[in-house]
Amino acid sequence: MPPSGRTRVYLHIGEPKTGTTFLQQAMWANRSRLARHGIVLPGQVHRDHFRASRDLRDIKKLPSDPADPWVGDWDVLTGEALSAPHAAVISDELLAACTAPQVERGARTLAAADLHVVCTVRDFGSLLPAEWQETIKCRATMGWEDWLDGIIGLESAPDRTARSLFWRMHDTLSALRMWSQYVAPDHVHVIALPRDRSGDALWVRFASVLGIDPGELDLSGVRPNASLGLPEIEFLRRMNQSLPEDLPYWFYSEKIKGDLAHDVLSARPGQARLVLPPDREAWAKEQAELVVAGVREAGYQVTGDLSELLPEPAARGYVAPADIPADQMLDAAVRAAVTLTSRQFASRYPGTRSSQPWRLPPREMLTRLEWKVLNGPRTRRLLHQNSNLAAVRRLRVAIWRILNHPGRARP
Repeated sequence: MPPSGRTRVYLHIGEPKTGTTFLQQAMWANRSRLARHGIVLPGQVHRDHFRASRDLRDIKKLPSDPADPWVGDWDVLTGEALSAPHAAVISDELLAACTAPQVERGARTLAAADLHVVCTVRDFGSLLPAEWQETIKCRATMGWEDWLDGIIGLESAPDRTARSLFWRMHDTLSALRMWSQYVAPDHVHVIALPRDRSGDALWVRFASVLGIDPGELDLSGVRPNASLGLPEIEFLRRMNQSLPEDLPYWFYSEKIKGDLAHDVLSARPGQARLVLPPDREAWAKEQAELVVAGVREAGYQVTGDLSELLPEPAARGYVAPADIPADQMLDAAVRAAVTLTSRQFASRYPGTRSSQPWRLPPREMLTRLEWKVLNGPRTRRLLHQNSNLAAVRRLRVAIWRILNHPGRARP
């Protein structure tokens, strides 16, 4: 237990594109190992953290979205975290975009905890291309240099976080100042993304903040998010321009971003990667220097070297995405069509499964039945639809404690 006797909660607020997906996959793939070291992941899957973040940030659910409502999910997740006997981790990179009232609400619900805020930060020079690419994977159509001009144009605007999603997620000093109103500087941790962006090296730094041996976890099946090459990202941007406007975003997120961008296009090796235009490198370095100076002056706990947040000049020549030859984009499109067609055939006509009956030991059958009753799709939907009621939120926390009791097997 922490010296105070209170449950320690590590609130990992992001930022996006700073290795957060790798860290989240590493933790969830090793959930049992973390629990043996006294660190609990509230929720049943990482998506529960994403839903809770949406609730805290007051994101409205679109009528066409088939997902269950997330109203009340923040209180449920924090209730589960506070019931951990020693420590818990909540991680969602979009928590970096919280407004001041949302930060106040988040800190208030965790006031009973020994709260630590963790922020992973990346050098500004590589962050900008990664974020533009992410906007394209989220259905944007604006070209790289136009998008970059818009970010730079808002840099000195007093309301930039209200006018720009990028600045709302990456106004590092502003986000840290908001959280540090409720958390002492020695409980605010800034982790510099390693210069080589190695996932293993990042995990070593993150594990040191949690106070565990990084070698205790198995990272063999965890891989960092692969970025897209220039032909792939420009192909996707032009595809976005041609998609029908009535295509719902939830479908785009699942099929285009998930299947096409993450699974198919990112798997093509050896493609040129996007870098900053040479005439923007000085501006990016200036922004990074402001962050480094502000973090150092505030006295936050730094893991890694702050000099790693200063961008270096690109090692290769600059190529604008719009200048990519058409035949390279055509090759990306053909390979994507072939892969997706093969997957569609495999899903429509799966191979014959063995007719051998599948039998489990009685104890495991009972465990599966218990999980199906308490955590099955129908139960979850019913509870999610009524989580606006405090009693239902308390019931969800109680069910989580039953299913995640130490020593209980997970099906």
